[in-house]
Amino acid sequence: MTSPTTIAGTSWEGWAEALPPSCPEHVVESPADPAEAAVRLAGSGLGGEYVVYERAGTWTYAAAPAATLTLDAESVVARCGNQAVVQPLGAAPLEQVAEALARLPHQDWRVYGWAAFELAHLLHADTGNPGDAPLLHLMLPAIEVTLTPGTARIRTADPEHLPLLAKALAGSTSSAGTGLTDAENLVRSAPGPYRHAVARTVADIQAGLVQKTVLSRPLPLPSAPDLGATYLTGRRANTPARSFLLDLGGWRAAGFSPETVVEVEAAGRRVSTQPLAGTRALGTNAEDTARLRAELLGDPKEIHEHALSVRLAVDELTAICRPGTVVVEDFMTVLERGSVQHLASRAAGQLAEDRSPWDAFAALFPAITATGCPKPEALRTISRHESEPRGLYAGAVFTADAAGSLDAALVLRTVFERDGRGWLRAGAGIMGQSTPEREWEETCEKLRSVAPHLHLRPETPPAQP
Repeated sequence: MTSPTTIAGTSWEGWAEALPPSCPEHVVESPADPAEAAVRLAGSGLGGEYVVYERAGTWTYAAAPAATLTLDAESVVARCGNQAVVQPLGAAPLEQVAEALARLPHQDWRVYGWAAFELAHLLHADTGNPGDAPLLHLMLPAIEVTLTPGTARIRTADPEHLPLLAKALAGSTSSAGTGLTDAENLVRSAPGPYRHAVARTVADIQAGLVQKTVLSRPLPLPSAPDLGATYLTGRRANTPARSFLLDLGGWRAAGFSPETVVEVEAAGRRVSTQPLAGTRALGTNAEDTARLRAELLGDPKEIHEHALSVRLAVDELTAICRPGTVVVEDFMTVLERGSVQHLASRAAGQLAEDRSPWDAFAALFPAITATGCPKPEALRTISRHESEPRGLYAGAVFTADAAGSLDAALVLRTVFERDGRGWLRAGAGIMGQSTPEREWEETCEKLRSVAPHLHLRPETPPAQP
């Protein structure tokens, strides 16, 4: 195997010259359930690394990276074919990513990827350690399949993939795992460390160090997950804003995102974000759910927490949008997401002419509802009181294109696998009125969106995140 040629410099000119040409679209039959079709493609192994991304009733399977962009605390690396171009990290790392993408030779490119939570420590200086691992990873796929009920629209740079993709879609959906037998005991295990961290965070808030912090806890699984089976079972039981299944850049995950970090629409340059903050479980019947909803809408702590999140969302949008265009379109409605119901709002504006979708991503990442406010102080509090880096949790899985669209799902309600180890993670918004017992209970409520639907691979040893 020939070693890649690495070029260090300040220009992205020509870094993707080895890309195959754009390819035509082929339409084939597909299962009536697009989620099942996506899982079949993911399990086929065609193209190696992949991302499945669901948005607005359409699933996309993107695989076989033809080019990649990776960002860490030191550099941005663009790879295509046998060439890698490396730029030292500058003051605006996401602008460097945007500049590299602007050099792609195709006029209709679309990339898929993820951003780790610790990217926040580059975007907000002196808030914590970004670490040594990659913070953002994007791929330009050589295979892209758009899935709607009964139809698959395939674009591939290799014509030999067409019959193989059609065969995978016509095949069966298999599972290598077994269902988790005691999800509730897992969800409610080891409450002490989290409750202690909540108490310490409340003390920080009462001391005036921060107004709100979202504190999370990891939950190790007894063995590694079967992500395809978990995704399919979990998607049927959830009501996400977005969902995803991926094996890319060292991360494997299946998630049911309750909200978006940022949405940028090319037409009209509309940019929006959807903060969800304030939570109650869904009841066992309609009457119980209505009672809990009324309790949520009347809880001063939950309303205060939500209002803080919306205010900061408006501030962040105002910094990147045309003056006078930022509005709160929906305020404090209630959305059901899996096993819980949330207070939900949407703030939107028109992106300023001198701002790009990547500026919007930089302004709104990480999500307020996964950090707190003020955001820098919340990031510092998380660094003090959480025992380990979050990694992909509370980061984003997203897609962006040449036309100027960008859609980023917040990574919550997700099962993770890395280096053969599996885990869940959940958090709660901590305010001055918080109690350790209630915030612990909220993490349990959120974990029930995923834990009962887990399929595990029993042949793997016990795992720690």
